[in-house]
Amino acid sequence: MSQSALPPPQPEQQAPAPYAVQPGAVPPPPAPPAPARGNMALGLVAAVVAAVAAAALYGVVIGLTKHEIGWAAVGVGFVIGLAAGRLGGRNPVLAITAVVLALGSVYLGQLVGEAMIGADQLDVAFSEVFFQHFGVVQDAWKEEADPLTFVFFAIAGWAAFSGAQKAAR
Repeated sequence: MSQSALPPPQPEQQAPAPYAVQPGAVPPPPAPPAPARGNMALGLVAAVVAAVAAAALYGVVIGLTKHEIGWAAVGVGFVIGLAAGRLGGRNPVLAITAVVLALGSVYLGQLVGEAMIGADQLDVAFSEVFFQHFGVVQDAWKEEADPLTFVFFAIAGWAAFSGAQKAAR
C-alpha cells in the first residue's frame, strides 16, 4: 500500500475543559498566605509571649495546688519551644533561647505560686504580695527550694529544646 492511499491524519478534537472560566464569571479569591516560618525575630517574640503566659499559668497551678507539678514544667518548656521553632524555624539560636526562656518562665511561675500561697495565708491581695514584697517572695522561694525544684528547671529546659527542634522540622 502506498502512502497516497492512506487517509490524511485528522486533527484531534479536544473536549472543552469541564471547569473552564466562563465569560463574566468572578475569579475565586486568592489563597491566604502561608504562615510565616523561618523568621527568627517572629520566633523570638512568640517564645517570649509564650514564656510570660506559661509562667503565669504555671504559677496559678502552683498557687492553687500548693505543689510544684512536673508535667506542668514539661508543658512550660514545650510550649515555649514550640512557639520558637514553629515560627522561627531551624535556627539553633532559637532552641537555646527557648531553653533560657523556659528556665526563667519556670522560676517566675514558681515565684507567682509562692506569692499566691503567701497572699492566701495572709489574706491579702496577690498583687500586694508579689509587687510590694517581691524580696520576701524570693526569700520564701529560696527557703522552700529543694533538689526537686531544680529537676523541674532541667525538665523545662529539655522540653523547650526538644520542642523547638521538633517544631522546626
